[in-house]
Amino acid sequence: METKFIFITGGVVSSVGKGVTSAALGRLLKERGFKVAVQKLDPYINVDPGTMNPYQHGEVFVLDDGAETDLDLGHYERFIDISLNRVCNVTTGQVYAEVIEKERHGSFLGGTIQVIPHITDEIKRRIGMVAQTLDVDIVLVEVGGTVGDIESLPFLEALRQMRGDVGRENSVYIHATWLPYIGATNELKTKPTQHSVRELRSIGISPDMIVARSDHPITQDLIDKIALFCDVEPQAIVPMVTTPVMYEVPLLLERAGIGEYLLERLGLQPRKQPDWGIWERIVEQSRRQRPKVQVALVGKYVELHDAYMSVREALKHAALALGVEAEIAWVHSADLEDGEGWETVKAADGIIVPGGFGDRGIEGKIQAARYAREDKVPYLGLCLGMQLMVVEFGRQVLGDESVNSTEFDPDTPHPVIDLMPDQKDIVDKGATMRLGLYPCCLQPGSVAAKAYGVDLVQERHRHRFELNNAYREQFAEHGMRFSGVSPDDRLVEIAELDDHPFMLGTQFHPEFLSRPTRPHPLFLAFLQAVCQRAGVAVVEELQSF
Repeated sequence: METKFIFITGGVVSSVGKGVTSAALGRLLKERGFKVAVQKLDPYINVDPGTMNPYQHGEVFVLDDGAETDLDLGHYERFIDISLNRVCNVTTGQVYAEVIEKERHGSFLGGTIQVIPHITDEIKRRIGMVAQTLDVDIVLVEVGGTVGDIESLPFLEALRQMRGDVGRENSVYIHATWLPYIGATNELKTKPTQHSVRELRSIGISPDMIVARSDHPITQDLIDKIALFCDVEPQAIVPMVTTPVMYEVPLLLERAGIGEYLLERLGLQPRKQPDWGIWERIVEQSRRQRPKVQVALVGKYVELHDAYMSVREALKHAALALGVEAEIAWVHSADLEDGEGWETVKAADGIIVPGGFGDRGIEGKIQAARYAREDKVPYLGLCLGMQLMVVEFGRQVLGDESVNSTEFDPDTPHPVIDLMPDQKDIVDKGATMRLGLYPCCLQPGSVAAKAYGVDLVQERHRHRFELNNAYREQFAEHGMRFSGVSPDDRLVEIAELDDHPFMLGTQFHPEFLSRPTRPHPLFLAFLQAVCQRAGVAVVEELQSF
């Protein structure tokens, strides 16, 4: 069959949930037997989000092939349970860099390079690459930002041209908008949606479907009004009221009949009947009153929770599977250095120290690791969280507070964390780390091996510094077990403490591979230890998931 394309744009305001909506639509189509991929078009000029401040952009989500991408790709992978690749995140920076490089090489034979057709052709080429590289039936393409943003115009023009390229029968345009609520008159207003659609139509795109987002119930008369003024069929106006359970969105779309509508619009017949049993159990479990445990997340960017999106969701997945509710206490590591926030840390049943870059708040994370080690509090260190766990252990073993990572102290006499030789001459910041999927061999009988239940795993990385092998033997003699290593034994991937209920750090990011229907084994093992410390009985519900 010819590849089908669904294009998702946004209007009125950003952050209306296009990413989750796109992911949920992908799940609807997968449940009907189709192979699906999702692509994010980001209008910013950065080549990728890898060098962007987490406060501005949130989490950087890493794919199997090492691509550093927008956090929405995490939503796509978690909802649809697929693995995407680097062609699934396109930025203005990538597009212009490619076109300019071709111009410098003379590929355009001296022609004048313009937004149309050169930039739009490159965008369309990259959209087409998704179907070519992933062998899928349907490609969903989400455009970041909102209609009317000057930086989005080349992407929207490319999408307009796509209908002529692939045919009306192979393309659907969906527009997600926000319905503001006016408290003085106690009503939702559709006028911003009307203006947004008018703006979209002025550049040649007429939406086939409108997803109307709101924090308040949307009545049928409002649906009819939007349909009338925006020239869209009433059954294609999707009322999407905010739900406290993100994983309910596919079920809401299913109940609205969107799956059938999309297949009819694309001329497709379902290959199988959807089975929402697992998702219904997940939503039911999410709404149920469950025993609570508290986990302190000691990070550097805790003011913006989206900076730790995958960690938060991985913890949620494990909690749902174990029949508990894991409350996250957000603790800024810099506050711990000033003596603040310790009441929160000490009240928690477990501690997670996630990844990060730069030396701000590092000593606070080390203090949190020391507290977890000395007081036998379950601890999960992710990437930097593992490295600082090693630093703290090194200070205790060697009796020297100068023990450090050369990332933070290049002149430390004890560089227990250091650059690998092939990293030392690298100057560029972007895409120069150990990125993507790497194998890890597990030591039999270790906590990690028991959690995974296998001998070899593949996990995603995003880091530059590694454990210094010169200290491995000495640390092992004092109770640190290197339970996960690369197949050639050159790189330490997992470190854990023998004399501790659960103190484990990973050089990789296990949170990137957790799914609501398949929680990550290390998050499950960590949360089981947390529940044991809290005296909370675990209800094993993994079989039902």
